[in-house]
Amino acid sequence: MKITFMGAGSTVFARNVIGDCMCSEALRDSVFALYDIDGERLKESQTILEAMRKAKGGYGKIECYLGVEQRKDALRGASFVINAIQVGLYDPCTITDFEIPKKYGLRQTIGDTLGIGGIMRALRTIPVMEDFAHDMEEVCPDALFLNYTNPMAMLSGYMQRYTSVNTIGLCHSVQVCSDRLLKELDMEDKLEGRKELIAGINHMAWLLELKDKNGVDLYPEIKSRIAGKMADPEFKDKVRLDYINNFGYYCTESSEHNAEYNMFYIKSKYPELIERYNIPLDEYPRRCVNQIAAWKKEYAELLENGVKEHERSREYASRIMESIVTDTPYQIGGNVLNTNHLITNLPAEACVEVPCLVNGHGIHPCYVGSLPVQCAAMNMTNINVQLLTIEAARTRKLEHIYQAAMLDPHTGSELDIDTIKKMVDDLIAAHGDYLPKYH
Repeated sequence: MKITFMGAGSTVFARNVIGDCMCSEALRDSVFALYDIDGERLKESQTILEAMRKAKGGYGKIECYLGVEQRKDALRGASFVINAIQVGLYDPCTITDFEIPKKYGLRQTIGDTLGIGGIMRALRTIPVMEDFAHDMEEVCPDALFLNYTNPMAMLSGYMQRYTSVNTIGLCHSVQVCSDRLLKELDMEDKLEGRKELIAGINHMAWLLELKDKNGVDLYPEIKSRIAGKMADPEFKDKVRLDYINNFGYYCTESSEHNAEYNMFYIKSKYPELIERYNIPLDEYPRRCVNQIAAWKKEYAELLENGVKEHERSREYASRIMESIVTDTPYQIGGNVLNTNHLITNLPAEACVEVPCLVNGHGIHPCYVGSLPVQCAAMNMTNINVQLLTIEAARTRKLEHIYQAAMLDPHTGSELDIDTIKKMVDDLIAAHGDYLPKYH
């Protein structure tokens, strides 16, 4: 069996996911094909993973493929393809996504999922993933494509609507959602045996039900503890707790992410909100710089001291592959098209995040029904942007990029239409060859 990792220069993530596969008896004998366009980063990943493979008993085989000319060979005959690419990297593209909007007075925290940063990231990534899809349709048409790259709903939704590649979008925010909430509210005693239902869209899927092992609804107690945390100036997760106060439910992704998915918290006319809600503006650029420095240090230490023992992570990828290969049922939260209205009050063409059953026959999304109307409304403010960005990528029409930015909750609440269009034009010009031509 062959497992191909696209964007293997994302060494820490490749180490986690391929390392997880090496922990599985059903997967460890696989050929692990590493693909990247950066030879130095690819070599680092190969070095680490070879050391891990030997430490795990020497099972399987690692192959490396560098550059577009070797991409088909990397994919040829693969059963599973993991996608973790970042088109344009931190420098220059992430820097551009933050610095140009900042000149127009538009501030961001992460900029990889929604907002003007998410829109631009999608537009430069979709053409590359479409090239992957064309190659896969030719050399591994039956492979399962496991997408980890953001913006999740835009990229996965495009692949699911406009290619024949079997695609599932994966994020780790679902499996840590209720765990994080209960721990930060000092309710660890409720963790064991809890039952939950999570559904919505990626990074804004709602914790619709949370019950303890005896079936007792935990939301009343959760709500009673919120005020104390909101009053704590050091507490970081205030946006999501504010969601509970105003919309009734907690959601999957962090407060620094969700601060920019709406029109409520990052407002130039209300600068005091940044401190009140502990919103880390420009968080993602800082994180990128720190991660790059930390990886250089860690890589040097690994070369000197050897590879540490890898423990299987919470990432879904290896569990999905193992479930399919062994026909052992497993449940995930997956990003799939809302075909047959899995969530009845969201559009059929939206990419939604719902519980999915995995077994030897593949991935089976579960029917959820309708979300609480206010939760569906919040999701729709994001889905509007996602669908218009996908439309822009499909048609190459500039007007759809403008419309996506205009309808983005944060962008539209801060800037007027003419300014939004000028900002989009500046971003397109700055990204240059990282974007296709729009008309």
